[in-house]
Amino acid sequence: MQAHPSRIEKIVKRDGTVVPYDRDRITTAIFKAAAAVGGEDRQTAEKLAEDVEKTLLATYGPGATPSVEDIQDVVEETLINHGHATTARAYIIYRHERARARARREEQIEATDNIPYKKIYEVLRWNMDHNCETVAGINSIIADGHFPDLVRECDRRYEDEVAAGARRIIERLPEVRIVIIAGPSSSGKTTTTIKMSESLSSVGAKLVAINVDNYFFDIEKHPRDEFGDYDYETPEALDLKLINEHLVALLEGRTIRTPHYDFKSGHRQLNVHEMKLEENEILLIDSLHGLYGPMTESIPAEKKFRLYIETLGQVRNEQGVFMRWADNRLMRRMIRDSWHRNLQPLQTLTHWHYVRRSELRHIIPFIGSVDYLVNSALPYELPILKNRLFKYFPEAMSLYRDDPKRQDAYIRAKRVYEFLNPLQEVADDSPIHPKSLLREFIGGSAYEY
Repeated sequence: MQAHPSRIEKIVKRDGTVVPYDRDRITTAIFKAAAAVGGEDRQTAEKLAEDVEKTLLATYGPGATPSVEDIQDVVEETLINHGHATTARAYIIYRHERARARARREEQIEATDNIPYKKIYEVLRWNMDHNCETVAGINSIIADGHFPDLVRECDRRYEDEVAAGARRIIERLPEVRIVIIAGPSSSGKTTTTIKMSESLSSVGAKLVAINVDNYFFDIEKHPRDEFGDYDYETPEALDLKLINEHLVALLEGRTIRTPHYDFKSGHRQLNVHEMKLEENEILLIDSLHGLYGPMTESIPAEKKFRLYIETLGQVRNEQGVFMRWADNRLMRRMIRDSWHRNLQPLQTLTHWHYVRRSELRHIIPFIGSVDYLVNSALPYELPILKNRLFKYFPEAMSLYRDDPKRQDAYIRAKRVYEFLNPLQEVADDSPIHPKSLLREFIGGSAYEY
C-alpha cells in the first residue's frame, strides 16, 4: 500500500522497526507532560499534536517516515514556540527519564542458569570478527605473524569495556560511594580495579582501594576441606563483621586502621594501615566475594556500584568444544600461584575443586544481579599459557588417574590437555604490554599487586 500523499503513515522506532503512525500517541505524551505541571486540558494537547504533525509534514514532506526521535524533537520545539515552556520542560524531563529507563533495561545483565547469553553472543561475534574463535584460527594468526596484532586488539577490547564501566559509575555520582569489582578466582579483578581507578581519575574522581585480603582470619581459624587444606575461598574465612564496621566508618568520614595479612605465615596483624575516605572519594572493593551479601550488608544498595568480571571466552576446538571459563582461570592461577604464593602448579590444580565449589556457591550466582559485566578473556593468552603450563597436565593425568580422591584434578587436567594439544604455543611474550591484564598472572606488569 502506498502512503497517502498528504499524511504521515509510518514512523521508525528506536530499534529500526517501522510501525503505523498514530497522532494520538503524541497527544497523550503532551497531555501527560501538561498534567505533570497541573494542566487538565486534553483539547489543547490535541491541538498541539496537530501542529506537531503539520511541522513534520512541512519538514520531512508528505509520505515521509520520521523517527521517534525526530517527532520528539518537533514536540519540544512546538511546545516552546506556542508559549508552553513549563509543559515543554516537563516533557523534556519525561523524555530524559524514559531514555534513562531504556538505558537501564539495555544495561541489565540477564542470566539464565548463571550464563549471560547476550554478553556471550557479543564475545563470540567479536572473536569471529577477529578470526580467533577457534584453535585453528589462532594457529593461523600465529603462523601468519599476526600474533602481536591479536594481542593489541584483545587488550584494546578489554580496556574499552573497563572505560565504559567507568562512565556508568560517573553517571551515578555523587550517590555512589563504593564500587565493588567482583568475580571468580583469577578473572582479573585486581587489574580491572587499577584500570577503573585510572579511568575515573582521568575525569577528576579520586579513588581509594581497600584490600579485603587483609581481613582474612588467622589461618588456624579457616575451615578445612576433606584433604585437610585450609580454605581461602569461602567468605567465612574473612572477618565480615570488621569489614562492615570499617565500611560504615569510612562512609561517615571517620579514620580506620585496617589489618595486614601475611600469606606466607597465614597470620594477620590488626590496626596497621590507616585509612580515611573523604567526601569526594570513592571506595573500591576488589574482592572475590564482593557481591556476597553479608560483606557489605551495612551499606545501602544505592551507594554501591557492582561490577562483575569473568573470562567469558568463546574459543572452540575442531570438535566444537569450547575452552571452559574456569579452565582458563585455572591456568592463570597455576602460573600466578607459582611466583606469588610459592605454590607449585600441581598444588593449584589439586586445590581447584575447592575454589570451584566456593565460586558456585558464593560468587557465580550473583552474575545476574550486577550493574556491569566485563569479559576478561583474551584469546591470545591461550598460546602463552600453553607454553608455560602444558607439561604439567600429562604429569597430573598420570599422577591422579587412579587416585579416587583426585578425580576432579585428573578430569580437569585431561580436558585442558586435550584442548591445548593442537594449539600452537607462543613463548615470546614481548608483544604483551606491561599494563596488560595478562601480566597480572604471568608477571612483568607495570602495576604493583
